[in-house]
Amino acid sequence: MSVFPKIALRLEVANYLKEGFLNQEQFNGLSVPILQHPDLQDVLLIPVIGPRKNIKQQQREAIVGAQCGNAVLRGAHVYVPGIVSASKFMKAGDVVSVYSDIKGKCKKGAKEFDGTKVFLGNGISELSRKEIFSGLPELKGIGIRMTEPVYLSPSFDNVLPSYLFLQNLPSTVVTHVLDPQPGERILDLCAAPGGKTTHLAARMRDQGEVIALDKISNKVKKIKQNALLLGLNSIRAFCFDGTKAVKVDMVKDTEGEPPFFPESFDRILLDAPCSGMGQRPNMACSWTLREVTSYQPLQRKLFTVAVKLLKPGGVLVYSTCTITLAENEEQVAWALTTFPCLRLQPQEPQIGGEGMMGAGLSLEQLKQLQRFDPSVVPLQDTDFDSLRDARVEDMIWLANKDCIGFFIAKFVKCKSAQEKDP
Repeated sequence: MSVFPKIALRLEVANYLKEGFLNQEQFNGLSVPILQHPDLQDVLLIPVIGPRKNIKQQQREAIVGAQCGNAVLRGAHVYVPGIVSASKFMKAGDVVSVYSDIKGKCKKGAKEFDGTKVFLGNGISELSRKEIFSGLPELKGIGIRMTEPVYLSPSFDNVLPSYLFLQNLPSTVVTHVLDPQPGERILDLCAAPGGKTTHLAARMRDQGEVIALDKISNKVKKIKQNALLLGLNSIRAFCFDGTKAVKVDMVKDTEGEPPFFPESFDRILLDAPCSGMGQRPNMACSWTLREVTSYQPLQRKLFTVAVKLLKPGGVLVYSTCTITLAENEEQVAWALTTFPCLRLQPQEPQIGGEGMMGAGLSLEQLKQLQRFDPSVVPLQDTDFDSLRDARVEDMIWLANKDCIGFFIAKFVKCKSAQEKDP
């Protein structure tokens, strides 16, 4: 049983959600339920409605890049840097149809585009075409405010930023599986953008220390901003290459900064860099074979570092947002062979499915893994009528299944990695 009591929303948070996401005008007279996950007491689920097929496409168009298109499908407005093309006479205040250039063929600043594109919905332009393509670097705000998106998902722009953090469901499960305790020293080895880092600190009641590493300075800055915004003081973020995080010089003292002494962390999260094939929505599949196969060696370098930094008796959780056997089950099989000090552990909560066969793991070992596979759910539309008639249990089940592709493995270090078997 969890040591944490059921989390009750603060009154101002509950009121905001009722006024905003339960706003009947926003959802055409229907109150959309906000569901508390039964197994993850600090997680709220908000259903997404779509695809809506009765939206009239407009004469004026704007083309956005594939990544921007993915964000729009998840409820975002269109920001100026994401706009690739706009109709010749588009003015501020015009109702425009927004499309995603899924093959990346549209030229920046084009006045029309006849290539492959996916309709994302309609919105109101905040700027004219001339202003959008003026070249001014300070133009980074909203370019098109979406009013009729194909998928109706509430925008979280500036929504209770000191209370809520938007994440995919499996990403929240990872933190619960690691199960950090108040007073412990935790390492998030590949931490950007910081969603799991802040969740770890919150689960620890901000008591203890959460070290977050990432080798890209702008991403580390974002982690620090999120920690400050959420009022979490236990997080220390460093711009540092995780593959070099083990201290070699045992004499020199870095005063708690990386690199670190071996066996100095109670729990470690390795949310490893990966091919990202589980991410949804994803309308641009541009992976090359070389790119897909490049992640396994890097993941093993990071895993080796994590094992060295973990205390005997400590917990290591390995996760990815991809679906390949090579980056998931094969890595588990390799780890168990390479590090006899590790033991695979059952996970709590177990929301995803079992691991996939093909890497030489036993059936019992596969049951101890979690693989979130959205392909097990038939594609289906969610409209107002189906949402009105749905049972809460069915909506929870769908949320658990219809998510991003994800993988989680949990290990415990039974003894020092330096010790030899007799």
